[in-house]
Amino acid sequence: MAYDKNSLAKKVRANEGIRVPQIRLISGDGQQVGVVTPREGLRLAQEAGLDLVEVAPEANPPVCRIMDLGKYLYTLSKKEKESRKKQKLIVVKEVKMTPKIEEHDYQTKLRNARKFLERGDKVKLTLFFRGREITHADIGKKLIDRFLEDISDVGTVERNQGLEGNAIHLFLMPQSKPKK
Repeated sequence: MAYDKNSLAKKVRANEGIRVPQIRLISGDGQQVGVVTPREGLRLAQEAGLDLVEVAPEANPPVCRIMDLGKYLYTLSKKEKESRKKQKLIVVKEVKMTPKIEEHDYQTKLRNARKFLERGDKVKLTLFFRGREITHADIGKKLIDRFLEDISDVGTVERNQGLEGNAIHLFLMPQSKPKK
């Protein structure tokens, strides 16, 4: 089966599951029948060999249609699947450093962050202070400024949370239009 009938069936009320005093009924060929009781709508649906399906539960009175429930659930699952295809999943990658980082390690971290941003992911930059390094927060600030300057062509600061405990956290997001 191409759709998960159980999850969609719980969302869509049909046949005896419609428990309201009155419904606005639309026949199988799209003609408006009018406001009737759910019992009357169910009787008409059974005569046509179809199901009574609630298509607009938020309306007053709820709108129900005489149609094939299986076909309706299938089209709903197709629409849901199509909307999931169009969504872009945002991934946050983390780059961790300390103020005593060596030049080669710094370049590696910078290269990785640049690759993540070019790919469209967000980057969380974390600068840890160990022990008494916290007393020299200015060294960490200089390192972050250098990092931001080196990566400014592909990313911008989304959120700067500053010093929290023994670490500084920065969130970088890819630039919408890369500079040429």
